[in-house]
Amino acid sequence: MAAGFWARFGALLLDAIIVSISLAIITLFISGSELNKEYVTNLLSFLYSLLLPVFWGGYTCGKRICGIKIRKISDHSPPGIGTMLLRNLIAGIVYGLTAGIGVLISALMVGLREDKRAIHDFIAGTEVVYND
Repeated sequence: MAAGFWARFGALLLDAIIVSISLAIITLFISGSELNKEYVTNLLSFLYSLLLPVFWGGYTCGKRICGIKIRKISDHSPPGIGTMLLRNLIAGIVYGLTAGIGVLISALMVGLREDKRAIHDFIAGTEVVYND
């Protein structure tokens, strides 16, 4: 069953909390200056959202806690690196070019569409579903 807006939002919020605390600690050890901390934090956050679902079967920490996961719509397999690049990088570019309007449209799509797929899901051929 497709995961709706609130489950996805809760997972996003949990990921933000978990990642921000973890990254704050990690960047203290890696980076010396304030300017470098922002770049290191952004890079590590991007790598978290890109790689963790690939290596953890479609889960991030927040998604695992909320009982939802990302999967390919074609064969229901976990996403690969190419899928996650489409989902995060290309969709991020689309959202940036639309000045955030795409994010609002995606939120409405997840809230109102029967299949609960957002723009980034269509770009990458994915869906977010509750655990089996």
